[in-house]
Amino acid sequence: MSGLRIAMITRRFWPLVGGAEMVMANLASEFQRQGAHPILLTAQWDPTWPRQFTHREVEVQRLANPERRGWGTFVYMDALTRWLRTNRDRYDVAFVSMLKHSAYSAVTACRKQSQSVVLRVEGGGETGDCNWHNVARFGSRIRRRCKLADAVIAPSEATHDELVVAQFPLNRIHHVPNGVALARHRRTAETMTQARKVLAQNNRDFTSHPDHQVSVYTGRLTRNKGLFELLDAWRTVVQHNPHSQLWLIGEGPDREALYDRIRELELVGHVLMPGAFDDVGDLLKAANTFILPSYMEGLSLSVLEAMASHVHVIASDIAGNRQLIKDGMHGRLVPAKDPVALAQAIISAHGSDNSPMIEAAYARVQQEFSLESMARKHLQIFEETLRGKR
Repeated sequence: MSGLRIAMITRRFWPLVGGAEMVMANLASEFQRQGAHPILLTAQWDPTWPRQFTHREVEVQRLANPERRGWGTFVYMDALTRWLRTNRDRYDVAFVSMLKHSAYSAVTACRKQSQSVVLRVEGGGETGDCNWHNVARFGSRIRRRCKLADAVIAPSEATHDELVVAQFPLNRIHHVPNGVALARHRRTAETMTQARKVLAQNNRDFTSHPDHQVSVYTGRLTRNKGLFELLDAWRTVVQHNPHSQLWLIGEGPDREALYDRIRELELVGHVLMPGAFDDVGDLLKAANTFILPSYMEGLSLSVLEAMASHVHVIASDIAGNRQLIKDGMHGRLVPAKDPVALAQAIISAHGSDNSPMIEAAYARVQQEFSLESMARKHLQIFEETLRGKR
């Protein structure tokens, strides 16, 4: 597997950060550590952004993507197709995040020149790739093209089953769970205090007393992540413990609406939205709890990162989260869209010794969801597709 050249394709990338983008960033770094040679292709969403840059020592190239809706997508797809054709000697396999426009272009380009292309599903349920094929313009056409890929990777049991229902070739579907890097050292009260000091030095809004409860969410700021219900729950939490802080880390289309809701609930100062972070390590070190109240998820990278960082997890009781967490053993699960139950779980967590669940969650990630294992399985699939071309 050493020396494999990989063209990694994700239409959204830094500074537009969500779970799918972080998966690609983490995989690129780990592929490189394991001896492969990745290059990352993405869209230039802002004309002032540089066309080329380096992210975690991996080359990134941004392709034309005008702001005009529809036309921008067409220009991006054409630019991606042309790059893959004119740079065919720079990569052995194309690896695409999401079964959408990028996948269509990559499959089209690679099949014409007999090169391997592997797709990766991101998300399940109503907001997932397979349902997108049912509702999006040209969705059914894109799905037909995606079925021609050499392999399709599903990160969760739910997304695997959706591919089967959508009649993707069974012999090309591979279930590879998400993986994360494990924290090198056990988290202590001292490391938590130090992490909060470091964050506060860079942003005064992060200032908090070591005894204050801090909860963190990391991901896209969108309604389907359950963030409005989380704010409703947080009002109850603050009434119970006025010093509790909630940090919503990320960017997204509902940022302004969330801020309006924060003001409406009089939670300014209790809820922070400092933007996106490339590395959430210090944020997790500083937190008492991690909260993910999503309506739907595949296999959440954010939850895995929290588990791997010795942070107690409170998450919605949905299929993707149940694949990671057994309620009461690895964390707390609460019904989705239920701010009352969510508030009760948060208050209970703040007043409890959660160390047994934290240790069990860390052990599970260590055994089943390491980034090293995830990357190795991806590389093995890439190699298998290449052997099939020879």
